[in-house]
Amino acid sequence: MGLIHIELFTTLDLVAQAPGGPDEDPAGFPFGGWQVPLLNETTGAQILAAYQGTDALLLGRRTYDIFAAHWPHQEGGPDNPIAELFNRVPKYVASRGKPDLPWAGSTQLGPDLPAAVREIRDRHEHVKVVGSLDLVQTLLREKLFDRVDLWVHPIMLGVGKKVFDGGTVPTNVTLLQPPAAGPQGTVYLRYGLADGTPRTGDMSAPDRGLGHEDLR
Repeated sequence: MGLIHIELFTTLDLVAQAPGGPDEDPAGFPFGGWQVPLLNETTGAQILAAYQGTDALLLGRRTYDIFAAHWPHQEGGPDNPIAELFNRVPKYVASRGKPDLPWAGSTQLGPDLPAAVREIRDRHEHVKVVGSLDLVQTLLREKLFDRVDLWVHPIMLGVGKKVFDGGTVPTNVTLLQPPAAGPQGTVYLRYGLADGTPRTGDMSAPDRGLGHEDLR
């Protein structure tokens, strides 16, 4: 069985809407392209490393349309490895309608999305989910993911669609590698899905050695 990787760029308040440009998702959102001033060589190298081994993309309809209007017109090769990768691998699209899918290698998923995603995971080793916030909510709710890569940027926007916005259920994750901070303060975090659900405790319990008086 392969792995489903969720790749997301977020602000400190976990807004992930339209990081790359003002036309990505402009409805009611004045900060399209917020990530661009914070990009640097460190982040670029991290992104390239994260995409190594990718053999399929899983995209929501909006993200697919944005990508299909851009990447097929980019020449791949050593100077543009993302274009080479995105144009080469199969693209699976989650949509409730009947969209036109002009990008070579594109396939619409069936109406039973969880079953379709499980089938993709059985077929491929490393499936990347890029952007696609509505799709991400479904994957989080169904626990149909294996890895989450978050690039947390040192800004707060206060508005916009968030990473964990209604689809999350109680879930444990484990940190897969030490956090890595870039020169402008962007922090790269890699998590893997873990077993079980979050536990609770009591800080004032005797075996914790910490009472309420210690917090005054």
